[in-house]
Amino acid sequence: MNEVRQAVWSVDPNLPLADVHTLEYYYTRSMARTSFTLVMLAIAGGMALLLGVVGLYGVIAYSVSQRKREIGIRMALGARHQELTGMFVRHGLLLTGVGVACGLAAATVLMRLMSSLLFGVKAVDPVTYGAVSLGMAVTAALASYLPSRRAATVDPVEALRAE
Repeated sequence: MNEVRQAVWSVDPNLPLADVHTLEYYYTRSMARTSFTLVMLAIAGGMALLLGVVGLYGVIAYSVSQRKREIGIRMALGARHQELTGMFVRHGLLLTGVGVACGLAAATVLMRLMSSLLFGVKAVDPVTYGAVSLGMAVTAALASYLPSRRAATVDPVEALRAE
């Protein structure tokens, strides 16, 4: 900055220089509002993902718990634990697949509309979409497997009497 001051004063020594900063400083200040908006959007997106995961687990776990009588009947008729667990995991993954497909379609459309807010990122990022979809599928598999495994260990007579 001393060299800049000397160069300016060599042309006109009466020219005052105040609040001298680099171009990067002014660029950063001009982008501060947009950066803040993007951070807030990232936090909101993270919270939405967390709520989605918790909600998915809750809905599938509740669905399995409501079918204890069915599980008891199937076990009384000779179904194995692995068959019951596999049935519930497949059902949970089917529902999650439909939800992920709808979510990907909505996300693709919305990100094209919001593309003016993105810097250095494509509107449709297959790595991000794939990672989130995989995370939801893993969550659905666990959400289906854990309660169904617990329900499959219940005595069939107790499951039939509970209703």
